[in-house]
Amino acid sequence: GAGPTGLAAALALARNSVPVRIIEKEPQHRRGQRGTGIQPRTFEVFHFLRVPEIHERATFIPLLQQHNRGSLEPLQTFPMTPYTEPTPAIPYYNTKAMGQPALETIMRAHLAELGCTVELGTRLVSFTQDEQSVRAKVARLRVDNEEEVEEDLEVAYLIGADGAKSSTRKQLGLTFLGTTREDNFVVLGDIRLDAKGLDRDYWHFFSPISQDMISIRPTDELGKDGWQFVMASRTVDLKGLSQDEEALVNCIKDFVGLGDDIRVKEVMWVSDFRPNMRMVNKFGAGRVFVAGGMELIVHSPTGGQGLNSGVQDAFNIAWKIALVYKGLSPASLLDTYTAERLPVITEMLGLTTELYNRTFGQSQSNFERAMRRGGKLHML
Repeated sequence: GAGPTGLAAALALARNSVPVRIIEKEPQHRRGQRGTGIQPRTFEVFHFLRVPEIHERATFIPLLQQHNRGSLEPLQTFPMTPYTEPTPAIPYYNTKAMGQPALETIMRAHLAELGCTVELGTRLVSFTQDEQSVRAKVARLRVDNEEEVEEDLEVAYLIGADGAKSSTRKQLGLTFLGTTREDNFVVLGDIRLDAKGLDRDYWHFFSPISQDMISIRPTDELGKDGWQFVMASRTVDLKGLSQDEEALVNCIKDFVGLGDDIRVKEVMWVSDFRPNMRMVNKFGAGRVFVAGGMELIVHSPTGGQGLNSGVQDAFNIAWKIALVYKGLSPASLLDTYTAERLPVITEMLGLTTELYNRTFGQSQSNFERAMRRGGKLHML
């Protein structure tokens, strides 16, 4: 997997002179801003990976502004996370935002400097392992005729950073504990939007959040008219909206209001999902590990807990593999990966589930309480 988690693992290994291959089943690099929030602890990881551009180019999360549906009159304005002045002891003190395409582009560039490039259109078919190595079968999609060519690999270790539907996890037989919120549905996407009066200095939320809600966050990564939207509902057929661009555009215009003064110029990317709060029961077996071992999707795209936990998973296992691979530590060091990360992910799962419940259970008058993010998330 060549998302942030897989790229972080590959970078950590390559920085430590461990030969690495990184494969991605998709034939092209992923689109979509997706989860954009990067927490201070993750910036520390990027610092150790020597990728300073991520912190330099990431932007502060704008003030949140709440509106009634169809009105730009602000009901209240407040920060999701108050700004704290960095210090020499704590140089990364604040949550910032960066879309995943930009994030991954930076990481791939650093990886390429180390002689490693992402092998697109290549998927893991199967693997076996013994005490000495992992034997993996991968299939590469030929561009010229769309046929797959299989290759047998023998590697020292395998890290599966292949997401919530991980084939690595399934082949290892790891359980995926948690719940799916069947009564909620979320659509998020990237759009180019002309809207007179919609201030780009704010992240706008429309309608009572406990019912139907849309948020629109400005992002110059998509252009000076670029916005990321998130739509959640218990009543609207969002699955249908995600597959009907005209209906989606009309719904966005209805929530924001402005009549003829709003125009959706382009729907650049759309995805939909049901909120899940899930995690694996352990993070590996033998010489095969999973990173990004939880699926944790909440309504807020700047939460990004899955991104943050995945990068930190990857960093944890990668530096340990590097030491063992070089003969500088015993193989038992790898057992500490699950021992260290499982409690962290368990706590994060609890915190984010609480945030989700608080958000979708709040009345409009308690919107600020529902949306504020405390310092605990900075550490996860």
